[in-house]
Amino acid sequence: MLSLRPNCECCDRDLPPANRDAMICTFECTFCADCAENRLGGVCPNCSGELVRRPVRPAAMLVKYPASTERVLKPQVCAGGEAA
Repeated sequence: MLSLRPNCECCDRDLPPANRDAMICTFECTFCADCAENRLGGVCPNCSGELVRRPVRPAAMLVKYPASTERVLKPQVCAGGEAA
């Protein structure tokens, strides 16, 4: 099950579960659409995987399976640094 991380790893923008601008890779690294497109060229800086739109979990399922509250922030990776 997707964790639905709450923020962009590059710019720390809030990405609530219903946000359609959240992009993820197969490891669930999470970025806003702006960073994914303009900073990362659609490629995850952590694993080199493709970034695709994160699906939206239906509201009724969010009650039973809530989104993660753990924020991940790696701005150095988005600026061309190495993955941590």
